[in-house]
Amino acid sequence: MKIDILAIGAHPDDVELGCGATIAKEIASGKKIGILDLTRGELGTRGTAEIREKEAARAAKILGVSFRENLEFADGFFISNTASKLEVIKVIRKYRPEIVLCNAIDDRHIDHGKGSRLVSDACFLSGLQKIETIYEGNKQKQWRPKIVYHYIQWKNITPDFVVDVSGFMDKKLEAVFAYESQFFNPESDEPETPIANQNFKESIQYRAQDLGRLISADFAEGFTVERYVAVDSLFDLK
Repeated sequence: MKIDILAIGAHPDDVELGCGATIAKEIASGKKIGILDLTRGELGTRGTAEIREKEAARAAKILGVSFRENLEFADGFFISNTASKLEVIKVIRKYRPEIVLCNAIDDRHIDHGKGSRLVSDACFLSGLQKIETIYEGNKQKQWRPKIVYHYIQWKNITPDFVVDVSGFMDKKLEAVFAYESQFFNPESDEPETPIANQNFKESIQYRAQDLGRLISADFAEGFTVERYVAVDSLFDLK
């Protein structure tokens, strides 16, 4: 399956929180998108990996992605080494995305920055012919995505560009809150975490509103880039 965008997150719910509305918008325009989770989020304070797996499947269905896969790296302890890079390369070569979306370049959770670097490195290495990978008994052809974009997570990183996602925030919020075990629920007796309180729940919307305000839109999601974003004309910029 050839896809347009591969969205990658260190944990199930990273993608939904970071770029869920952008994904929903691109799918509505006809793009094929898949999600790859690096870990099962098994170290999460609330819920279990099994619960999170079911929630992730539900969120993927809400967004309408073509597939969702999980590499089952060790939550909190995965490292960017040869073995982990090769596993990501196999997925990149399998689906041949034009664009890869991945974790914030720097963030509160250590897995986010690690995941960001791991994916970025794998995207480059995936284009090298002399790196051999095998999938289902067949040698894979090299493939390098055209560009890697990093979504923004806990920290208020200044975006290099923003996407107007007006009209798609409801879909994002529905996908995010499919992770019932992870977010604020006044009836839950599980321990409170930084993302399991009313303040964080409200911040998902007001942060998108603030970015939207800056571009005269209702909502927006921000991204950073590793190299210049090129346009053919000044009129391509809004």
